[in-house]
Amino acid sequence: MRVLVANLGSTSFKYRLYRIEGERADMLARGGFERVTDYGAVIDQAMDELASAGHGTIDAVGFKTVLGGGITGCLLADEKVEQALLDTADLAPAHNPPYAAGIRTFRERLPNVPRVALFETAFYQWVPPSAHRYAVPETWYQAGIRRYGFHGASHKFVAERSADLLGRADIAERARNLYIADPNHSASRTPHSPFRVISCHLGGSSSVTGIRDGVAIGASMGLSPQSGLPQNNRVGDLDSAGIPCAMRRLGLSLADAEKQLSKESGLLGLSGISNDLRDIKTAADKGDARAQLAIDVFIKSIRHWIGAFWVEMGGCDALVFTAGIGENNAWLRAAVCENLAGLGLALDPAKNAAGSPEQNLAASDSRTQVLVIPANEELVVARETARLIASLEKASTT
Repeated sequence: MRVLVANLGSTSFKYRLYRIEGERADMLARGGFERVTDYGAVIDQAMDELASAGHGTIDAVGFKTVLGGGITGCLLADEKVEQALLDTADLAPAHNPPYAAGIRTFRERLPNVPRVALFETAFYQWVPPSAHRYAVPETWYQAGIRRYGFHGASHKFVAERSADLLGRADIAERARNLYIADPNHSASRTPHSPFRVISCHLGGSSSVTGIRDGVAIGASMGLSPQSGLPQNNRVGDLDSAGIPCAMRRLGLSLADAEKQLSKESGLLGLSGISNDLRDIKTAADKGDARAQLAIDVFIKSIRHWIGAFWVEMGGCDALVFTAGIGENNAWLRAAVCENLAGLGLALDPAKNAAGSPEQNLAASDSRTQVLVIPANEELVVARETARLIASLEKASTT
């Protein structure tokens, strides 16, 4: 099966084409466009590029959709999904409208090709109520005010790959099969020996997730991608009293406050220099105090969530770093892992400095393993799309 994974941003469109045969996935082509104003035009151009390269046949299109409120999981991206994306666009304004537009465009351009949405929230379907409820009135919860969790495709890949690397084939299989067949049964099975992973997706957008036996138990991100760790230019966690207080004292409108929290906060707001950690680190190394503060706040928040999940799961078998920042910055990994020997985690400085992908960076006497796993969200979307289509075809013939 040939699956096209469409990644849509507020002004970008990127794609990867995979051939899926069972558990094997081969990437056949990739491409992308920036500064997009007309999704229909760039999608047509992408289809032309693929056809010219001999890849004109597409069996399904997969989308890494972000938030659908009450709709989640891996499912056909029909008009109901399009509307759910638009209905929750207030919580994911940079992502939901482009995905709704992209799904609609592919429906119009390729009406006979099935479209599949894998929601970022899907990985958190089995998080217990105590981990997804806020202490708000019941009417707020019924209105959708709860923790959803995001970066689900990335953390799911970590759940699978970390189990593979550390010899837990039972957990890897369980994690891979969460969304197919009988997912409730898959999530309720208890392996003979538990496997506890804390996954740190650290990039322009960052989150930490606790994973027990291949299933998420909670996430640092909550109602929206704006919460949890400080993001590149989004605030992260903030006391709910902060918004009305700032509006009163600074004379801000609600629109002003939302703009500042979503575009002028996070690492950018703390450093006053950039939303790129590379620029911030360069400035900090030259003695810039605000740049160093941004780094310190970021690392403290990462460690805070690692500690929370460590306690929740009663230990940690593998601490995993993934995404651009986590994969490429040995200094940050060292800072996050500092002084954790009492918990059974000891980093090997030489291995950490080498930073080879998928290498175990833990010292030989460390009870907790430390892995760097390159993010591969598109691969997860492609596989889950193929699995869903195959299961639907099988159901239609029985």
